[in-house]
Amino acid sequence: MVIEKATTKDAEPVGGAESAPARQSAIRNPQSAIEEAAGVRLRRALLWLTLILLASTLVALWVGYQRLDLLALRTDERARLIFFELRLPRVLMAGIVGASLGVVGAALQAMFRNPLAEPLTLGVSGGGALGASVAIAFGMGARVAGLPVIFVAAFLGACASVVVVYRLARTGATVLPGALLLAGIVINTIAAAGVVVLQYFADYSRAMQILRWTIGSLDIVGFDLIWRMLIFLVPGWIILLLLARDLHLLAVDEETAHSLGVNVRRSERLVYVASSLVVGVTVAVGGTIGFVGLIVPHAVRLMFGEDVRIVLPCSFVLGAAFLMLADAVARTILGAGELPVGAITALAGGPVFLWLLRRQQRYTAM
Repeated sequence: MVIEKATTKDAEPVGGAESAPARQSAIRNPQSAIEEAAGVRLRRALLWLTLILLASTLVALWVGYQRLDLLALRTDERARLIFFELRLPRVLMAGIVGASLGVVGAALQAMFRNPLAEPLTLGVSGGGALGASVAIAFGMGARVAGLPVIFVAAFLGACASVVVVYRLARTGATVLPGALLLAGIVINTIAAAGVVVLQYFADYSRAMQILRWTIGSLDIVGFDLIWRMLIFLVPGWIILLLLARDLHLLAVDEETAHSLGVNVRRSERLVYVASSLVVGVTVAVGGTIGFVGLIVPHAVRLMFGEDVRIVLPCSFVLGAAFLMLADAVARTILGAGELPVGAITALAGGPVFLWLLRRQQRYTAM
């Protein structure tokens, strides 16, 4: 990652009378000019991605086993029922989960300074799935202090995975990329084995419910679950987006971030908690939908550059659009049948992961 430098072109406005004062202001306060240029680029990027998100939403609402004529919703009671109870909630769920995984992936890649970091490869999704599976296997469908037990269990599992992976990969002030991926793979393997054991001993109905978690699905009826998710997701989103500047500096190195006033340990703890909360909730609801947090941030970087202050919010928007389209493919590719959306994202993300691993192989030697 490279901290951007303001260019004369960025700082100099058109017009002879105002050119000299503008140049002098930029020279006196270069950091302000850099941040202003980043803000302009962020607004442009968000404008383009918002248009992509709107187009993706319309496509996802229209396609399916039964295509809906949006103009017929005024008169067709059956079409209204399908649209408002099934199609619209599912599209919104896909957007929420995709946005969550996209922003978490961008945050983890910046904090660990590793382009291969994302909730699945770091074991975060596996830990969350194991926590949710424990709650399902033991029939913990109740609430504790108003919180669904499955949400709490998934959050604790995801949080534990992040801490273990980070501790194993860190040597002094350095996080080893190879050790990071290896630790994430091991945690995922242990979590997957734990899920299989729970399925084996659980009764048939609970075993099938756990199976749903392992493949990822966005089946939903109505909006009640969405409102409950947002209570936990919105604070996590806000924390990660507010940390964009700190993560931008951490993406260079910890010493640079510290010298520029970043409380490194505090920022890392906040990223741990927020990422675990967001991934825990999405896993508890949609299962282990992998590679969204890998594909989306890299697509944003290819389009808009490496600045984490731009990558983080743009990954949020593009993640929503990406999973909406992936879910639309999952709902339509088999006609009357339906594939798990996790299978679509894995088929798309697996080759991308291998390509990135090939590019980064010089860093993965142990």
